[in-house]
Amino acid sequence: MLHTLAVANYRSLRDMVLPLKSLNVVTGANGSGKSNLYRGLRLLSETAFGTAVESIAAEGGVESVLWAGPEQFSRLVKKGHHPVQGGPRKDRINLRFGFVGDDFGYAIDFGLPTPVPQTMFGKDPEIKREAIWHGEMWHDRRAVADRRAGVVRSRDDSGAWQVVAQHLPTFDSMLSSVADPVRAPEVLMLREQIRSWRFYDHFRTDVASPARVPQIGARTPVLSNDGHDLAAAWRTIMEIGDREALDTAVADAFPGAEVDVENPGGRFALRFSQHGLLRPLSQAELSDGTLRYLLWIAALLTPRPPSLMVLNEPETSLHPDLLPPLGRLMKRCAEDTQLWVTTHAPSLIEALTADGVCNHLELDKDFGETFVQDLDPLDVPPWRWPTR
Repeated sequence: MLHTLAVANYRSLRDMVLPLKSLNVVTGANGSGKSNLYRGLRLLSETAFGTAVESIAAEGGVESVLWAGPEQFSRLVKKGHHPVQGGPRKDRINLRFGFVGDDFGYAIDFGLPTPVPQTMFGKDPEIKREAIWHGEMWHDRRAVADRRAGVVRSRDDSGAWQVVAQHLPTFDSMLSSVADPVRAPEVLMLREQIRSWRFYDHFRTDVASPARVPQIGARTPVLSNDGHDLAAAWRTIMEIGDREALDTAVADAFPGAEVDVENPGGRFALRFSQHGLLRPLSQAELSDGTLRYLLWIAALLTPRPPSLMVLNEPETSLHPDLLPPLGRLMKRCAEDTQLWVTTHAPSLIEALTADGVCNHLELDKDFGETFVQDLDPLDVPPWRWPTR
């Protein structure tokens, strides 16, 4: 489980350190920074797949995603006596992401690319520093793997440093390129942990949605991001997952209803039966809200829980009456995996926060900078960035 998430200089997240729990709910008005936080967390996960640099370049490069405000605000500016004005930067321009979990801490620092003549890849940021350490806060003595520029070092069994890579390209993370089970086992372990993270963002339920079309099925312990394998994932939960929880989730949202899977012609298809109907409905006939809710059931009751699951605005297209049962389903999921939910829906927020166990992060903005409302400074986890 992650205990701390840190982001610096990414869009409106100028310097943010967040405490995390098993169930985390992120709320706030439009424009408060929820999407930036979601996208920042997704960028962090992409370091393990080697696609983070590509994603930053696709957003316009480091200069486009960097915090656009000044390095600091004077008291007179905050009181409204002077306009906000920029000046020469004193600190290095960097874009940083990091976290601390049960096993390791990790941080990565992106910077502006070195000017290279005759290149068309000027939007690609460079990875200036990466580090993995034990303990809740970075310190040189706690480091187990360290990368500066193209040199990657890790500690051997005696605790001495050994070089495991000397010419790592500035666009490659050590997580995706230096995962040696013998010389750098911590890098491999952390990479696999991050690769297990799952992100679900706006399932399609239109008439041409992949989730409405019967598919050839194989055992599917993890629902895909587009939901095309819904029927196979549902049948997998029925056979090797928690079938009782599956039936409970359906009954909680649709009293008297039953969901089953058929495979005519070798293609898996859902059948939704409800009291009063003379025949079951196929997934192509279901309303957008019903189909989307079934997709959330399949995602949250996965037989292979990840270390972290991130849901972005799961209330989309759902009737308000479905949000309390969805909240109960999320709470059950949080018993097996760490859950991050970004939402606008008051009834879903109420369902998740009613017992006080949920970590509620309500975002707001001040002078363009995102902050967490009512976060006690004593509750902010300790954090220190590795220097370049």
